[in-house]
Amino acid sequence: MAKQEEREPEHITSPGRPDEPTQPQLSSAASTFGLLSSPARLHVMWLATQGAYDVTTLAGRAGINIATMSQHLTKLRLAGLISARKDGRHHIYTVDDPHIVTLLQQIFAHIAPDGTLAPDPPAGGTHA
Repeated sequence: MAKQEEREPEHITSPGRPDEPTQPQLSSAASTFGLLSSPARLHVMWLATQGAYDVTTLAGRAGINIATMSQHLTKLRLAGLISARKDGRHHIYTVDDPHIVTLLQQIFAHIAPDGTLAPDPPAGGTHA
């Protein structure tokens, strides 16, 4: 029996459109969505788009303990999704990136309070 040759995996490439995301963009977006896939981190991000809060306030508002909140904030800060500034002995967290603010506004505008998809706005914009 002949030994099978090891083959390199095939990489199919297509010319793509100029506005098509690059592989690094896709990887970065997937990482961002991965971080936001946690309901607790998503809640923290939403809170931080509404104002600037310390870890104790965020933990209380999100209903989780301070140690867990600190872990979430560290991950979000390292990913560049949330920023922190020192105010005396406290770190104050907020979302400054307008792209992230828009992303969060859009997702919650798309999901109704009961968790179902919100209906699309009427075609043609608002009626006067």
